[in-house]
Parts: sequence; structure tokens; C-alpha cells
Amino acid sequence: MSEAYKQAGVDIDAGNETVDRIRAHVQRTRRPEVLGGIGGFGGLFALSSQYKNPVLVSGTDGVGTKLKVAFALDRHDTIGIDCVAMCVNDIVVSGAEPLFFLDYLATGKLSPTQAEAVVKGIADGCEQAGCALIGGETAEMPGMYAAGEYDVAGFCVGVVEKENLMTGETIQPGDCLIGFASSGLHSNGFSLARKILLEDHPVNLDELVPGTNQTWGDALLAPTRIYVRTFLELMKQYTVKGGAHITGGGLIENVPRMLPSGCQAQIDQSSWKVPTIFTEIAQRGNVSDEDMYRTFNMGIGLVMIVPANEADEVMQVANAMGEKTMLIGKITEGSQGVVWSGGATE
Repeated sequence: MSEAYKQAGVDIDAGNETVDRIRAHVQRTRRPEVLGGIGGFGGLFALSSQYKNPVLVSGTDGVGTKLKVAFALDRHDTIGIDCVAMCVNDIVVSGAEPLFFLDYLATGKLSPTQAEAVVKGIADGCEQAGCALIGGETAEMPGMYAAGEYDVAGFCVGVVEKENLMTGETIQPGDCLIGFASSGLHSNGFSLARKILLEDHPVNLDELVPGTNQTWGDALLAPTRIYVRTFLELMKQYTVKGGAHITGGGLIENVPRMLPSGCQAQIDQSSWKVPTIFTEIAQRGNVSDEDMYRTFNMGIGLVMIVPANEADEVMQVANAMGEKTMLIGKITEGSQGVVWSGGATE
């Protein structure tokens, strides 16, 4: 290898070792449509002929400053799940089945063991979503990142029959909003959460969150829940009219994105218990209810809209598939986006 390049801070041997380490993780995500293997210049995927009028839906995202918590704890095996989740949850609410995923991992000095942990998480997320990890890029950039730190981002492509594309245009007053419980903060709001919990009012990441059996570290690093398989199955069985992935902007910003003109979402804040991690952040940082609901998911990671006569059965099936669901509101006439009942943000 080039000794001059190594002396400049780029270790090609470390890159080759990383590829060897991640090979098995990539292989376990393989789908029948994948052509070729790891190491090519491009990932190859043969779109099945079963689609009559396919629409490709794509999404890209990263993990944000949640990475700072992973660095502090030196735990990197779930960050990849977050990266996948942020992409696949975004496209599934359009009705699309995620097909394949590519990742980008950048660091100042490549650690093959650390990189393997991150990619293992990406592969775990791809398995949960049913998509194939078909390629990626590992970039070693001396001087760009602090020692031991990195950034990770991802890109996914899914497909949906054009007639099944979820546009929200059939949503009407009387339809019900079903909330799917989150696993915690997911991957949004961490700049505020870190400011409060790690800077202004520092907590010990190894101590328990008050009133729970989870440490602060575990609570903050809990991987983003992936809703893909449940969402796609419910689409097959019921009249799913819309879906919203509750990311940055919370319920206030994300729910209106699926609503047609003339409709608003009336959400009952008393219909679910906000997880302790959120109430602790609010209390310790003296954060207003409005700011909390605009920054965090507040315990609801995804919202689905279905006709009122299907809501109970949809929740029963979703719960049987491992989700925790709540009837959190209904669609009414109006143009206010979200209107609240049963809580302090009314």
C-alpha cells in the first residue's frame, strides 16, 4: 500500500479490513433481487416484473447529534438501526416497500471494529425493514472529525404500485388517528436533550432515569422503532388512508403533512401516557408544552389514519404484531393543522 498516504492519515489496509468485517452483515440482508456482491462500484438491484405501474420512492437521512451520546458511551451497535429507521419510516408512509439501502460512514481515522459495529446496526435495521444493504461508502478524512468520532447517513429506495400510493387525498372528517408508540426520543431533538441533560443539568448516563428501570444512557440510545412490516401488512388488510412519521417538528409539524385541504387533526393529549424521558427533559429544562410537542415525538413515533369503522380492528392487529397503539384523535373540518384537546397545549 501507499506508505505516503498512510503517513497522511489514510490507512487503506484498515479500509480493506473493514470490508472483510462487514461482509457477513451485508450478506444477511440480501434479497432475491440483488445482483452481485459487496465491492462493486455500484449496488445492483433488479426490480421485479410483478409491478404493473411502479413508483419508486426514496429517502435519505442521518442520525444527528444522537451520535454524541454514542461517543460518550462508546456504544455504536444501534446507531445504524437509527440511520435505517429514519429513512425507511419516511418512505413507508407513502405506501412504499423499502427495497434497498446504502450507507455513508465518514471518520477521521478508521477503526475497523467501530465501523463493523455501526454497519452491524445498519444490517439489523435493514433486516427489520426487509430491505437489502447493497452498498455504501466508508470515508477516512484526517482532520475532519475528532478522535473516535464519525458521521453516518443513509439512503433507501422503495416501490409502490401507483394506484396504492398514499397521498392523503381520501382522508375526510370522521376518520380516526391511530398512534404507534415510539421507543423513546428516536433520532430527533437531541441537540435540546443534550443541552439539558448533558450540559445545563448533567445526569450520570449510568444511573437510572427516575421512576424507570432504564439508565439514562440506555434511554437516550434506544434505537428508533421501525414500523415498516406492520404498516405494509395493515395496508394489505385495511383502508389505510395516510401515515406520518413523527420526526423533527413532532406531531405539530408532521401530522398536517398528510392532510388534504379542509381537514385538520384533533388530537387528544390524554389518550396516551407521555414516557418519562420526555417529562424529565421538560421539567429539568423548564421547556414549555408547545416546545416539547414541536421538538420531540412525545411517545408517538408514527400516526396512521383509517376509517372509524376499521380503527379498533387495525389496533388489535397492530398490537398482535408487537406494536403498542392508541386511538389518539380524529379528523375534523378545518385548516389549523393540529388542534388539541385533553391537555395543556389546548
